[in-house]
Amino acid sequence: MKRIFLILILAALGIQINAQQLPVYSQYLYNKFLINPSVAGSDGYTSINLTTRQQWIGYEGAPQTYSLSAQTRVLKQNYIIRENVFNKKIFKPKTTGRVGLGLNIFSDINGLVRRTGFSTSYSYHLWMDGSTQLSFGLAFNGYFYKIDQDQIVVEDPDDPWLYSDLRKGVFIPDFSFGASIVNRKYTAGFSVLELMEGFVKLGSEAYNELKIERTYYLFGNYDFEIDAKTILQPSLLVKMSEQLMPQADIGLTWNYDNRFWVGAAFRTGSAIITNVGFRKDKFFIGYSFDFTLQAIQRSTYGSHEFVLALKFGDTIRKYRWLDRY
Repeated sequence: MKRIFLILILAALGIQINAQQLPVYSQYLYNKFLINPSVAGSDGYTSINLTTRQQWIGYEGAPQTYSLSAQTRVLKQNYIIRENVFNKKIFKPKTTGRVGLGLNIFSDINGLVRRTGFSTSYSYHLWMDGSTQLSFGLAFNGYFYKIDQDQIVVEDPDDPWLYSDLRKGVFIPDFSFGASIVNRKYTAGFSVLELMEGFVKLGSEAYNELKIERTYYLFGNYDFEIDAKTILQPSLLVKMSEQLMPQADIGLTWNYDNRFWVGAAFRTGSAIITNVGFRKDKFFIGYSFDFTLQAIQRSTYGSHEFVLALKFGDTIRKYRWLDRY
């Protein structure tokens, strides 16, 4: 019994090569902030985004992800009055409009593993040539990592393994970095999550062997304007870590008047993804369905992801190339 229990724990700690340590998202195009801190405030809006994902529905212990994120741009809107040495009043802006701020609160459940935490982001945006924006972002992440031993059924309820320090969990602080470039026609970005790889752990020493792999993301998309209201958008997301061989999402989305969109993507070696979305004033609603290409699909009803978002500031926050958004 102890041997079986130990195997389960090792799997939960991510020592198995193919374990999934970070959440998977299928609608990242509509909230790239989840995978890149430099995106915070990049479009000039204030956005609130709720994402729920149920992976491999029907399969016991399948991953579940819940995320609530918010981001904004600190813009040059307010001025303060100062007097110089000649008693002449001058108007000086409080901010330069280059800073973005973001917050993400999340809960990720993957089998025996519970990972709950937050991420705070600071981003800085620069105009390169009047229509292209270059952004850099740094995020501080903190999450509580715990193995849920209550789900483990053992023959002997007094087994000492059930009362180990694994019940206590551990708090792991870390950092993420990202850079991105945005233009009216295209977007591209690169980010590195979990820079410290869980080097610092605060809590139970039972988690000393836990290592969080550094993960790399590279994304890009391009807008082909078919007519005044129709856009065809190919996209690419590449994800890689020491634990995961390079995996790519290759997609194509049809967007009409930025009010309705439908798309599909192929996740190499993993799934076919379909998504649909609708916008009404400040509200955005999106849904995606993943059909898994692996043997586990026989035991599931696919993966489902819902997104509900709010965007504020259409009038005061328009930038040079954002008039159509």
